[in-house]
Amino acid sequence: MELIGEMSPDRPLLVLAVKEEAAELGSGAPVLLTGMGKVNAAAALAGVLGRGVLPREIVNLGTAGALRPGWTGTHVIARVIQHDLDSRLLAGLTGEVYGAPITLAEGDGDGPVLATGDTFVSDDAARDRLAGQAALVDMEGYALASVAQRFGVPIRLVKHVSDDAGDGAARTWRESVAACAVELARWAERNVAPA
Repeated sequence: MELIGEMSPDRPLLVLAVKEEAAELGSGAPVLLTGMGKVNAAAALAGVLGRGVLPREIVNLGTAGALRPGWTGTHVIARVIQHDLDSRLLAGLTGEVYGAPITLAEGDGDGPVLATGDTFVSDDAARDRLAGQAALVDMEGYALASVAQRFGVPIRLVKHVSDDAGDGAARTWRESVAACAVELARWAERNVAPA
């Protein structure tokens, strides 16, 4: 985890998993690099928010795999789910709902559904199984949305498609992450007011 800059109530906090995704961001808003995966994302964001200074909003910028053919570009997420938590089974065991889908206000229902899990989806069978639930897949979005919700801070999840989440996705991500960083920085310049 690395926090670059200082958080304040009048500024947004940009949150990304890794430095490769943040490489093209300009100065202005503080940036939190969480590391990959739900645990790293949740721990990092909860840690900085727990210090007591809350940002105006959180903007999670990152890459995502496309679960359906033809998905490219940058997308503001409307709803996020966990693909690696069996909420129905847990509800049956305990009577409690854990990991319910999160609808994001900024998405206004027009954006895609994002599936988050601790697995980098890189095979056709897993991609095809998840495509019935979501259009995109990542490894941090749900955790960040959950933490932001608990702290009462608005959050936007913004994902740029880096790969097709199928066979060879890991190679494709490595080859495309620099170009994705450029697109994410462009989106932030146009859509995030620094102060």
